[in-house]
Amino acid sequence: MKTIYLIRHAKSSWDNPALSDFNRMLNARGRLNAPFMGKKMVEENATIDCFISSPAKRTTETSFLICCELNYDLEKIIFDNRVYEASLVDLIKVVNEIPNQLNSVAIVGHNPAINQLFNYLTDDDLQHFPTCGIGKIELLIDQWSEIIKGIGRKIFFIYPKMF
Repeated sequence: MKTIYLIRHAKSSWDNPALSDFNRMLNARGRLNAPFMGKKMVEENATIDCFISSPAKRTTETSFLICCELNYDLEKIIFDNRVYEASLVDLIKVVNEIPNQLNSVAIVGHNPAINQLFNYLTDDDLQHFPTCGIGKIELLIDQWSEIIKGIGRKIFFIYPKMF
């Protein structure tokens, strides 16, 4: 069995129109919510073998803040360009390439692909994956290349406004 945590980046700032989408950073709420949600993952006894993140500024910040709460080595975060502006197919490819010795992986990315992957794996119809939302899914597989639609079981879906 494998476990995947799908994490949408925390709330980002639109204050500086000169910044590209890639370079947008977290706003004050996002900088509070990311460590808060990291603490929630600790409460859920999350163990993560590998963090894979979009290299965009807002996902990088979100990853760092969550990883600090989990005592995960920041230098081990994998920044994968395919996660930024990913389609569902792109994210499936990223998952398929995860080394099989890793059993629990977190992907920190963007909508709509994070929401689409959550629905694909769980056969759910989640309409909105809020910023800093986290979905934990157990996958009834032995190898990451075995993922197919509906193979997962949602363990939890949490986001900051729930608390």
